[in-house]
Amino acid sequence: MIVELPDTTTSQVSKTLVKIREEGGVVALGRVLTLVIATTHDAEEEAIEAANDASREHPMRVIVVSTVDQGDPDVSRLDAEIRVGGDAGASEVVILRASGDAAQDEQGLVMGLLLPDAPVVTWWPGAAPEVPGDSPLGRIAQRRITDASMQSDPQAALDALAASYRPGDADFAWTRLTLWRAQLAAVLDQPPYESVTTVQVTGSIDSPSTTLLAAWLSMQLGASTNCALTGLEHGSHGIRGVSLGRATGTIELVRDLPGVATLRQPGQPVHDVALPRRSLRDCLADELRRLDPDELYGEVITRGLGLLPDHRTPASEGATA
Repeated sequence: MIVELPDTTTSQVSKTLVKIREEGGVVALGRVLTLVIATTHDAEEEAIEAANDASREHPMRVIVVSTVDQGDPDVSRLDAEIRVGGDAGASEVVILRASGDAAQDEQGLVMGLLLPDAPVVTWWPGAAPEVPGDSPLGRIAQRRITDASMQSDPQAALDALAASYRPGDADFAWTRLTLWRAQLAAVLDQPPYESVTTVQVTGSIDSPSTTLLAAWLSMQLGASTNCALTGLEHGSHGIRGVSLGRATGTIELVRDLPGVATLRQPGQPVHDVALPRRSLRDCLADELRRLDPDELYGEVITRGLGLLPDHRTPASEGATA
């Protein structure tokens, strides 16, 4: 069910939600958190779809704050849309399309719609504020989720995240590393238990996850680490591979095919390993599983990046894992 509320107020939106709850019974109850999505009009649906899918694991109220860059900037207007039932997964979705002066007070728009006594998570699917923790929507949230890969300069965005980090910050560039980290940890947890002396991580210049993976490995292994980033003219995106040098040989985990990586270890058969790129829904659901600060991400973004050479410089042509 979709309820349209043109030229309305947050008070009227709140009253409509109460009415829906009274008419639909438990349809508006049982939510465990409030997810605030700050986006633009053209990017609403992709974010809502990911939130709806994630809500099947985390029932929640989703509030979409969508700024509209059209019409007379001096005219303040708020149009709202409420989605429940089959149009909202296991959540209830409130879309607030604000323009003019109404778009300048994002915190005021959502305060009256937050679930009482429930955690608040704010997510910026696209452009994020310079300091998420100090932004109007960031100040009201226990967790703040950004996506460095969606910024105009993903590698520079990592530097900005490091400078502005507050406990509770998170970024999908880190969330996308879960499968890579698990696979590498499993490999190193097998004999021979030798120290890793050299690390090389390769990926594309538009992949902040590549840089974070190199920073994490440098921190955890204390080894000499090289992060080789190739330009987009090579035709590949994301992480390409990891090479770990030990006294008895080199371990290589290289993703040459979409979703499949090849694992080579000294004295063992070559293995194919499933390493698919994580979807937006998977990343969001993963981040919503914990509402306390991710301390390891905080260490990697604030300390681990400093252990690497300048990660914004593309590697020379032909660099391999």
